[in-house]
Amino acid sequence: MPPPSTAAWRHQDTRAGFEVAYFQAVENGWHIDGYTSAWADGGTFAVEYAIELDTAWRTMGARIRGRSPAGPSSTVLATDGSGHWQVDGEPAPHLDGCFDIDLEASALTNALPVRRLELPAGAAAGAPAAWVRAVGLRVERLEQTYARTADEAGHQRYEYAAPALDFACRIVFDESGLALDYPGIAVRVA
Repeated sequence: MPPPSTAAWRHQDTRAGFEVAYFQAVENGWHIDGYTSAWADGGTFAVEYAIELDTAWRTMGARIRGRSPAGPSSTVLATDGSGHWQVDGEPAPHLDGCFDIDLEASALTNALPVRRLELPAGAAAGAPAAWVRAVGLRVERLEQTYARTADEAGHQRYEYAAPALDFACRIVFDESGLALDYPGIAVRVA
């Protein structure tokens, strides 16, 4: 199913905050605008993002602006859709092979590999991502895996792992591929 026109998450546990995203179908895929404001690790941050996706939900580009007590920051990511990236106009070979952007400040961006991969129940895949940190917007490579388990009550369930972060959980997604329950991170409220 296509995503709704808007969705919202309450961030919890690792941070306190709120995120809202808006989806728009465009000629060559999707455009997503989103906003997060939160408090974590004794500090505040706000992140605004605009993500461009092709029809297969591969990230084609993103513009991210942030604000924290350290000051404002911004970054622009572009990719050719074949796993080659530029960060602020410069080649980023450390991101080669990534097809998704993952924003540390967002519960939304886990939907990108879920939608793109369309894994059947019982299948698993690696989905390395261009990971944008919440404070300072530094772009790193994040190795992550998604393993789809049996659906329950019409909801998709994935075992998610990011070994470098020593983090794993089971994320529950709705029929449009958006996270409903992301343990330790956020819960969908709208």
